[in-house]
Amino acid sequence: MRQPIAAAGHAEAVTGSKTRLARLAVRLWQFKALYVMLAPGVVYYILFKYLPMYGVIIAFKDFNMMDGIWYSDWAQPWNKHFIAFFNSPYFSQLLTNTFLISLYKLLFGMFPPILMALLLNECRIGWFKSLVQTLTYMPHFLSWVIIYGILIALLSESSGLINQWIKNAGGDAIPFLTSTSTFRSILVSSEIWQNLGWGAIIYLAAMTGIDPTLYEAARVDGASRLRMVWHITLPGIRSVIIMLLILRLGHILDAGFEQIYIMYNIQVYPVADIIDTWVFRTGLQQLNFSLASAVGLFKAGIGLVLVLASNKIAKRWGDGIW
Repeated sequence: MRQPIAAAGHAEAVTGSKTRLARLAVRLWQFKALYVMLAPGVVYYILFKYLPMYGVIIAFKDFNMMDGIWYSDWAQPWNKHFIAFFNSPYFSQLLTNTFLISLYKLLFGMFPPILMALLLNECRIGWFKSLVQTLTYMPHFLSWVIIYGILIALLSESSGLINQWIKNAGGDAIPFLTSTSTFRSILVSSEIWQNLGWGAIIYLAAMTGIDPTLYEAARVDGASRLRMVWHITLPGIRSVIIMLLILRLGHILDAGFEQIYIMYNIQVYPVADIIDTWVFRTGLQQLNFSLASAVGLFKAGIGLVLVLASNKIAKRWGDGIW
């Protein structure tokens, strides 16, 4: 009796599995257009984000390009390259500069796009709103080389437009781009200017999802525009603000390699030399790929911890990413 019962159970399980597969096939075919649009993004992340993770083992090897990843000798001890980075005489300076520049960009660069989005959302003149939005997000498409050229034209100590005004007014020229007291401010303000309009687009998109009947009810109750912004608009985009904050915390040790590498000079190394620029000079230009990979893994670990911690805190208010 047991054999027929077991066979029947097996046949039922096979039938149920086929049924689920059939339902899945029907669902895939039903939304085939969406999956086709999704496919390029999935392929991109698999090829350029997940498969390269295999190269992380370089951080634990004495990598030799002639031997390749597999045949290079393992580092002795296994954390040799991490210790070399931590024992570097520049470690504390690099970590401090990286953290401070990232923190300044996070603190001072998070609110201007929100404010810009609120102002554009409240603007009732269509052509003026479109003009301002276009002018503010255009700098996002400029490379840092072009932006640095603009900064030189404005802030150069010898020929910059602003310093010319200062000299004409009887003052002394200010070395904006070569002074340790002003360089970080230039970095942060130039990045805010570049990403102001682009960041506002995300918040404007979030504002379109707010129920318009909430504003109508507030007007009936006599609420002013400022009250509606404070009690309706900002709470409506709170989840987006928290999500972007969590994502930016994951990149707290990415202070902006391209921007700093183009703009810094030997005079501002004490306040501008960050982990990425040091890795480029010490790790890549000297072909020490194992050290570069170890530092990258260190940064990724710190970012992962910050994302997990910030998401756990955000979930207490019901606004976590997952």
